[in-house]
Amino acid sequence: MKSPITAYIGLGSNQGNRIEHLQNAVDLIFERTGTVKKISGIYETPALGFEGDDFLNACISIETRFSAEKVLAQLLEIEKDLGRKRISNDYENRTLDLDLLFYGDAIIDSENLTLPHPRLTQRKFVLEPLAEIAPKFIHPISKNSIQKLLSNTSDTSEIKRSSQTLNIPEFSFQNLSYLAIEGNIGAGKTSLATMISQDFNAKLITERFKDNPFLPKFYKDQARYGFPLEMSFLADRYQQLVEDIGQYDLFNDFVVADYDIYKSMIFARVTLNAEEISLYKRLFHIMYKDIPKPDLYIYLYQHTDRLLKNIKKRGRSYEQNIPADYLENINRGYLDFIKSQNHLQTKIIDVTDLDFISNREDYLFLLREILSA
Repeated sequence: MKSPITAYIGLGSNQGNRIEHLQNAVDLIFERTGTVKKISGIYETPALGFEGDDFLNACISIETRFSAEKVLAQLLEIEKDLGRKRISNDYENRTLDLDLLFYGDAIIDSENLTLPHPRLTQRKFVLEPLAEIAPKFIHPISKNSIQKLLSNTSDTSEIKRSSQTLNIPEFSFQNLSYLAIEGNIGAGKTSLATMISQDFNAKLITERFKDNPFLPKFYKDQARYGFPLEMSFLADRYQQLVEDIGQYDLFNDFVVADYDIYKSMIFARVTLNAEEISLYKRLFHIMYKDIPKPDLYIYLYQHTDRLLKNIKKRGRSYEQNIPADYLENINRGYLDFIKSQNHLQTKIIDVTDLDFISNREDYLFLLREILSA
């Protein structure tokens, strides 16, 4: 999964309800492309290169996981959806103009995309709002800051700051201190937890299953290695949660984890025989009472056939022969646990038909579901 890249976008409009066009563009960029981090003020400028009405211009910064080419395609689609009709002349009246100015420090010169934007250094109506939100950003080719580029630009156009403003669309997890995201093997819990931690500056706790020496052996011989596997997982989860959560101030920090300690009991009940589970339960409940409990417990549900496809796609060799009935038993264990909870706030979200990594609209759907719990 790709980490977010900071991109800068210029917005302009000189036709119709200009403010409404700009705000609608910001909202759709948020919905389709990435998190809007900063928005400049609005600047009124004369049309450049042709006779036309004055423009309203602004710049925004976003964090996106899409490629630069994909971002450009999305911007063109947003322009079209909001009424832009392009003609052959580059200089024209327009309801909306969206320009990808920078994509991180990428330098691209292709048939469809040139980055950084080749004309931004000669456009005061771009540099002025851009300097407001990113004065120290360094142009990757000229090696000058945006503030210096503004000071040195040859464009002497009159720029007037408008009293109107644009709003940043956003989600807030301020009412949550500790979010646990659970799910079956291959449900996408680590991906979702990671995305939320990146987008909302949360402390991320991920399970350290890759370091467990019993896991590959377990998938080859469950009867022999089930008990040492579950005991090692329990010890590691307990140590990790006690140490990691102990470092955070749950009154001020936002913590998101891709597991809850109770998964140890769920997997153990599926894996262990009656004698083993009896001993395991005694040890588990001694540890369980010491672990902080999440404010919200989210379970990502997926149909078994989709889980098997996900497992095959991610390609971990020791997982490739996991039987369907094992996954179904794990799922039943989670659902039974959730039904039994009176003290823990829980929510089940069916993600079988969602692709929240590649489709931002699916990701935002999940965020809304979590925040409505």
